[in-house]
Amino acid sequence: MELTDERIKELEEQANKIRVSIIESLIEAGSGHTAGPLDMADIFTVLFFHTLKHKPKKPDWPERDRLVLSNGHICPVLYSTMAHAGYFSIEELKTLRKFGSRLQGHPHRDYLPMLETSSGPLGSGLSQAVGMALADKIDHGLTSQRRIYALLSDGEMECGQTWEAAMLAGKEKLHNLVAVVDRNNIQIDGYTEEVMPLESLSDKWRAWNWHVIEIDGHNIEEIADTFAAAKSIFGKPTVIITHTIAGKGVPEFERDYRWHGKPPSKEEGALALKELRTLGGKIKSEHE
Repeated sequence: MELTDERIKELEEQANKIRVSIIESLIEAGSGHTAGPLDMADIFTVLFFHTLKHKPKKPDWPERDRLVLSNGHICPVLYSTMAHAGYFSIEELKTLRKFGSRLQGHPHRDYLPMLETSSGPLGSGLSQAVGMALADKIDHGLTSQRRIYALLSDGEMECGQTWEAAMLAGKEKLHNLVAVVDRNNIQIDGYTEEVMPLESLSDKWRAWNWHVIEIDGHNIEEIADTFAAAKSIFGKPTVIITHTIAGKGVPEFERDYRWHGKPPSKEEGALALKELRTLGGKIKSEHE
């Protein structure tokens, strides 16, 4: 379904609200990851408010799509998006990383059963998603309308398990599998191309029989169009390499790997919230 200008604006504003909730929850927690959650807000917004087949009030709906978050440390964006989508109250976001909270520092299905899987160990998410996609293909063949979405960091492209899973998915021609790689070029100890060069990342995926699409991860219309296009691909899985800006929306955080694994202080958070509320969703993509 083609997005109208009005709908694009609504989604941009929703992504901005999610970024605000991310910062607010990180301030409350006093720990956690900042850059990745901020740069993935646009992707999560399009998924939960436009693309995914899901029912927040009936999370175990059998016909739902599956979403696997491999890089669980960016869970503030997952939790914030789920809250805004109606899975639980926005107020609960204030319990992030607190003792007894359902919102653990890495998503845990025992605490939050509406998750498809627990996550945390980098490199394992694609394997889990491949298993789900293979089971769905065995059960339903080419008639299945379900999609399994695996969200991955570019840093975990350094993990061998990721490539083993990619090889199997290509071999089994899992058209129902869509991997989304956050290509923000940072990881906890530096910039990816300095720690372990990944390019040409797209050629690596093509070598394992994946359909590769590269997009601007902050262009709402392009994101939505790409997810729609992925549903028409048969005979191979799809990987969407989303070029994002780490810490997107807060200039003081952007493109700085040091914000990968730390939260803002109360003062830094207040400044970030002021900037986000001033933007009101007017976050420019690299194409503008």
